[in-house]
Amino acid sequence: MDPNYKARKEAFVSNLSGSNIQDINTVSLSSVLLWSALQSRLSFFTPYSPAALIVDFLLNVLGILFATTAYSSMPLLLNILLISPAALLFLTKNGPRPAQKAKPPRKQSKNDGSQNKDEPLPIHPFLTTYRAAMMVVTCVAILAVDFKVFPRRFAKVENWGTSLMDLGVGSFVFSAGVVSARAVLKNRASGAAKAGFAQRLAGSVRHSIPLLVLGLIRLWSVKGLDYAEHVSEYGVHWNFFFTLGLLPPFVELFDTLTIFVPSYEILSLGIMVIYQVVLESTELKSYILVSPRGTDLLSKNREGIFSFLGYLAIFLAGRGVGTHIIPRGTSPTKSPQQARKSVLTTLVLQVALWSALFYFNSTYAMGYGANIMVSRRLANMPYVLWVSAFNSAQLLLFCLIETVFFPAVHRAANQENEAERTSLATSHILRAFNHGGLALFLVANLLTGAVNLTVPTLDVNAPQAMAILIAYAAILTGLALAMEKYNIKLRL
Repeated sequence: MDPNYKARKEAFVSNLSGSNIQDINTVSLSSVLLWSALQSRLSFFTPYSPAALIVDFLLNVLGILFATTAYSSMPLLLNILLISPAALLFLTKNGPRPAQKAKPPRKQSKNDGSQNKDEPLPIHPFLTTYRAAMMVVTCVAILAVDFKVFPRRFAKVENWGTSLMDLGVGSFVFSAGVVSARAVLKNRASGAAKAGFAQRLAGSVRHSIPLLVLGLIRLWSVKGLDYAEHVSEYGVHWNFFFTLGLLPPFVELFDTLTIFVPSYEILSLGIMVIYQVVLESTELKSYILVSPRGTDLLSKNREGIFSFLGYLAIFLAGRGVGTHIIPRGTSPTKSPQQARKSVLTTLVLQVALWSALFYFNSTYAMGYGANIMVSRRLANMPYVLWVSAFNSAQLLLFCLIETVFFPAVHRAANQENEAERTSLATSHILRAFNHGGLALFLVANLLTGAVNLTVPTLDVNAPQAMAILIAYAAILTGLALAMEKYNIKLRL
């Protein structure tokens, strides 16, 4: 890469101050709201015709792309354009057509009881939608940030402040924590004896190896191709794949503490508090932010190494939320409707908890707050609380949309009927992005690198940038749909 252009690229993403929290665009909620109105009131996406595919792509992929680029200066207008038809459909059209009555489940016999028993960990459309929307935003942003059409206020801040991309990296970890709760709950439901710590640690290390290899490949490619890099983001050698790769063994280590502290939220808070106290009472904060780069690996990669503690806390906070919202929650004394109310109540409490802690931690709060600024580079306590509060709120809102537009989802009579209703309440494209997960994130990184090595992203005009970004989004969407169709998944 030309040295002058490389310097321009690095300057383009450096020394940024972000924007206020209210400026973080949440158009994905409006897109999902309109999709839900079209599906529940008009059955627009059933059957899934070419027209349905195009509208699905326009709403759930291009809607996010345009919200962060062409419409970034007028988010209110874009949200009005999406919410208005959804509200009109909701108020003027009848609710979803009643489905055929499900056949009553057969009486359990001694031989087939396990086949007819309800799965205690059902698939929740709102959780699929939440994870997929986060993945779309992440994939869009990692390439869009290299074009001038993407506002600098959305790009990662240098030291202090909040931005869309700062939120995105934390949300990626939080959502991974939410879904990781499924394995914990499944083990509890099976009643099987928990494997020994050494065995579980060895298994987590096996899961880490592919991610660490991806991190090494990214490191080699960045250095070998002389690719522009923002060193103060994670360090000289560190990258996000290393952070993801180290999470499994450390999470397993903290999981053993649940014997004494049976709450992942408290474990998360414990890590946060200890890390923040060390930052404030020692020279660690200045060492991470302003000390000269030494020759040792710790000094060269101090941002990635120490911020890992914050990401570990975010993961555990996500796992705590997941343990509450993933189980079916029904029992002989609790109906499906009561179980859904319980999920909504839990999410309201989670939002209230994390938001209140964030408020007192990041402001003076009428003289009682700590007034500590958010720092994604440090992954400090306010950052962890902000990410946890935002993602809990997103889950709550997606759950509310599903509850209002698809009330039949959590009232399914049996697993077969439930799968059908779940499919009807989930965007095909978002389901595919959720299925592709980490593989799509890896491909998005490869495509981003390919575009940056072949296109002078800083010098193209807005129409050219949008054309490239739309093509990129279409390629990722096509790959996601193909991976889901042929059940291809990167298993780590």
